Amino acid sequence: MSIMMHLYYTGTEGNARRFAEEMERTGTADLVRNEEGNERYEYFYPAADPETVLLIDIWKDQEALDRHHSSPMMERISELREKYDLHMRAERYLVFLSEGISESRFIRE
Repeated sequence: MSIMMHLYYTGTEGNARRFAEEMERTGTADLVRNEEGNERYEYFYPAADPETVLLIDIWKDQEALDRHHSSPMMERISELREKYDLHMRAERYLVFLSEGISESRFIRE
């Protein structure tokens, strides 16, 4: 079972996108991706809301997420959130791998 976080960063005047761009440009996002237990760390831009960025962040388990939250990386991320004056909303999901259940008939590759 993995833990998936949806983090919505909202700002004004394009600041949320600038935050995500700086995370990528400086390699900070890659450092998170390389942390032990990280399975996904990816930014998305909602089409209907240009002032919000969605981060999908997946961790192997709670211990991996706790290590991330206590790492020096969080200080850097917090500094950038402050720099861009962002507000956040979080959703947490548990991800279970299901055997024998296939959505492949709905997927076009």
